[in-house]
Amino acid sequence: MGCCSDDGGNAGPFSEGNALVEFVAQAHGGGLRNQSIPGGGLDAVCQGCGAGFTLTTFVGKCPTCGGVHAVSPPRCGDAANIQFAGKGYQLPEG
Repeated sequence: MGCCSDDGGNAGPFSEGNALVEFVAQAHGGGLRNQSIPGGGLDAVCQGCGAGFTLTTFVGKCPTCGGVHAVSPPRCGDAANIQFAGKGYQLPEG
């Protein structure tokens, strides 16, 4: 699957919420999720608990509540593009 592919669903690098988190976590065979965001990351506010943190990889967790957030490479220049998977979401191991 290419970075901008759509495997029949609506998920892609411009998706929102849980769909974006799932897409980024699985992109490139799961290899993208732990790659560092250029520039040292993005200052974020957890969309689950409101705590501030820095999203340093394309998929990351709030250190306070464990809420899973992601941003896709084409949109990683702006923290406003960070998406939240939703309360209680557990990132599949991989």
